[in-house]
Amino acid sequence: MPKTTPLIRLMRYQQLIRISRDLASTLDLDILLNRIVQVAADLSSAEAASILLFDQNKKELYFQAATNMDEPLLRGLIVPVEGSIAGWIVTHQEPIIINDVKQDNRYYENIAEATQVQTKSLLGVPLITKNKVIGALEAINKQKGNFTEDDQEILMTLGAQAAVAIENTTLFQQSDLIADFVHEIRTPLSSIGTAAHLLLNPKIDEEKRSQMAEVIKEETNRLADMATSFLDLARLESGRVQFQVQEIDPAAFLMECDMLMRGKAQESGLNLIMDLEPNLPHFHGDYDKIKQAVINLLSNAIKYNQPGGMIRLKAETDQSEIRISVSDNGIGIPPEYIGRLFTKFYRVPGTEEYAEGTGLGLSVVKRITEGHGGTVSVSSKVGEETTFTIHIPR
Repeated sequence: MPKTTPLIRLMRYQQLIRISRDLASTLDLDILLNRIVQVAADLSSAEAASILLFDQNKKELYFQAATNMDEPLLRGLIVPVEGSIAGWIVTHQEPIIINDVKQDNRYYENIAEATQVQTKSLLGVPLITKNKVIGALEAINKQKGNFTEDDQEILMTLGAQAAVAIENTTLFQQSDLIADFVHEIRTPLSSIGTAAHLLLNPKIDEEKRSQMAEVIKEETNRLADMATSFLDLARLESGRVQFQVQEIDPAAFLMECDMLMRGKAQESGLNLIMDLEPNLPHFHGDYDKIKQAVINLLSNAIKYNQPGGMIRLKAETDQSEIRISVSDNGIGIPPEYIGRLFTKFYRVPGTEEYAEGTGLGLSVVKRITEGHGGTVSVSSKVGEETTFTIHIPR
């Protein structure tokens, strides 16, 4: 294989030294992975680059980041370990150069179909840290000529640095999330412990005994809700959730959300109104995940409303996006708290008297929406109205 000139090799390693400091400075996994694939493509003079991470427990590879991944719903796409080039790299823990992937029986064509990028040549290296393989880094389609041994060497060096940075960032995020969760479950556990202790007192009367049993039931349900929301959020933050993309009819979709929540709204003495723009165009997304996001918003609108209040489920569109909004004329949110609404486990002070909650619902909404390449916005006036809007690109 031809060698790279000494000057180009020197420039590459100078760039590698600069990027190594950059990789060590971020603890946001998405930002980190996007930096790695961009540098990998630059250093190897490739059209694109991608990272596939390896789940040790499930023995699965999943598509996590790519320079050409304009469609966010590709994140989490599962690639088989058996029958793929990335799987071979992970299994053998060796680099590989393939000048014509179509002639290689390990080539997994579903990736090309999903990404709409035709792979011609490929350079792949394993991501290894502490003698454990965590994934594969691939450069795709050399811009001129074929990938060289120098390309492989520089990508191996980048891969070694990237593996350490990915492992450290993942551990930091996991420990941070678990620490938050453990902190939050102390309150319901304490309530359950106190109630159980009082129930053991033979002198307690039946009324108090019934009250303590009710406390245990409520706090147990709260813990179950918190655990479910926590697991949803952990999967979304890890990027291992594969969105099941399909064409969605927004009118039919929102009518289902309305049907699911109308009974709960009526039980609380609330009026749920549908307000759909005529002839809403279909859009693509994960039906169940977007439904989960909308249901979370409707549930909050019911919890923090006032007797006789109104909830409006609205959908409208323009050339760039479809907007699904949930409005209520409940208690409202003071402006100083708006910025923290999507923080994990955060609850607006003073809302405890209206309803119990986990403080995770809005974080889940935000992650689902961002997974579709969209955003969530909120506007509120205390004592008048609150509106949450999901913006999904068309």
